[in-house]
Amino acid sequence: MISLTDSALSAVKSALMRSGKEGAGFRVKAEAGGCAGYKYQIGLDAQSREGDTIVDAGDDVRVFVDSLSQPLLSGMQIDFVESLEGAGFVFENPNATNSCSCGKSFS
Repeated sequence: MISLTDSALSAVKSALMRSGKEGAGFRVKAEAGGCAGYKYQIGLDAQSREGDTIVDAGDDVRVFVDSLSQPLLSGMQIDFVESLEGAGFVFENPNATNSCSCGKSFS
């Protein structure tokens, strides 16, 4: 389904530990919007929701994906990159036929 690189896994695990929420997970979602048609939405969620796919990303990190986003994000790899311009998540989505220059939206 969705995989996290070691760098992304470390960043998510750190954020989950700082949140202090037992059982929390990393939510990944595709929403209508952005300059290419869909935009990636990510964040921490206290628990999974009905209909979610729960991915065990390793190292006690769970990824929650809602049923509508699942086909759009299937096979995607998420990386976390730090550079002089800043730090952030990078999405490699095999389902995207087009993406904007910032990498945060796709079609």
